[in-house]
Parts: sequence; structure tokens; C-alpha cells
Amino acid sequence: MKKSLIVIDYTYDFVADDGKLTCGKPGQAIEQTISSLIKEYIAANELVIFTNDIHYEDDTYHPETKLFPPHNIAGTAGRDLYGMVKDVYDKHKNVCISLDKTRYSAFAGTNLHQLLQERGIRDIALVGVCTDICVLHTAVDAYNLGYTITVYKNGVASFNTAGHDWALEHFTNTLGAKVV
Repeated sequence: MKKSLIVIDYTYDFVADDGKLTCGKPGQAIEQTISSLIKEYIAANELVIFTNDIHYEDDTYHPETKLFPPHNIAGTAGRDLYGMVKDVYDKHKNVCISLDKTRYSAFAGTNLHQLLQERGIRDIALVGVCTDICVLHTAVDAYNLGYTITVYKNGVASFNTAGHDWALEHFTNTLGAKVV
């Protein structure tokens, strides 16, 4: 293993039309790309990691409580992976890693950095939602930890078009990421 694909928050609440904090059609439009990339990375014997937001009912202490409606609540279907991505994960979960995260970045409060270090992985690729929130914060932390970053442009989406476009520029111009 030399690389890792990190799939960020591709869950029902973030993607489905009736999700609690959905990016809707833009998120649905990247489903095929993400599914194909997962299969490609697995076939190449590269590590695929799913990082999914988790929140708890009536948690008034979490900072997102003041910013967003309740979403990805533990024990609800909103946390399930969405569509074909769920199908691919279910078929290959024995070779993938799944992590719960409680902040925007997949590195914050998780053992993601440790898992990558243990395997000697320095190159990561990011897909998922939302481009300008969780994907961005994951990329910033990856940059600060010295990772080489690739972002699949057709594998990220947001409910905020301006934020999405800004984040794609930021990945390249400020974080030195490769946007492909």
C-alpha cells in the first residue's frame, strides 16, 4: 500500500433528497465516480477509508449545533452510506476501514493519521461531501501533517456552489494539492 482513498461523509443525510443536511443533486452526481474510485483503489490493493460524521441526539455542546440542523445522528439511517457507495462498501468492507468523526476534519479526534503512518502511506486522495467544509478541513489537516493530497474534482460536491469552487482553488493554490 502506498496510497489511500478517503471517502468523507457520503451518507444519506448529506446526499439523499430528504437528507437532514443534504447537498442533494450535486452530491448524487458524484456517486458513480466515488464508487468507481473505491473499486479501483481496492483492485490496486490500496487502502480505502470511510470517515463519517457522527452526532448525538440533543447534544447542546457540539459547536455544529448552533450552525446546522441535527444530522448524522447515531443510530439513525441518516448515517448510512448512500446508494452505490453503500453497496460497494458492503461488498468490500473486510478490506476497508470505517471511522467515526465528530468534527469537520477526518483527522480531528480520530486515529486516521496513525492508521496511515502505520502503513507508510504519505499520499492521500479525497472524495465526498461537502467540498468546502469536511473535505476542506480534512485537506488542511493533511497538508499540516505533510501528506501529498489529491482531490478528485468529480468526486466532491457541496450545497454551496461558491464555496465548492473556492475550495477547489484553495486546494491547489494554498495547499498544493493536485485537483484531477
